[in-house]
Amino acid sequence: MLSAVLTADRNAGIIMSTLSPEIGNGLPRTDTEISANGNTVTIKVDAKDVSAMRAALNSYLGWIRITENINEMSDRNE
Repeated sequence: MLSAVLTADRNAGIIMSTLSPEIGNGLPRTDTEISANGNTVTIKVDAKDVSAMRAALNSYLGWIRITENINEMSDRNE
């Protein structure tokens, strides 16, 4: 089993609320946990193989990037 940990040190609440449904649905051949401590969010991914790990990390990083972009656009429009 492969393991990876992603940590973001800003917008923990927004990232948690955005990713929680995705983590609840799960990705094939992976187990994922998400937690927040203050303004830091940590995502732990365990995957059965390299392909599953790559797909999971690409998905979570993409969703975090989209969340950050939307948050930045919202801040500019306020």
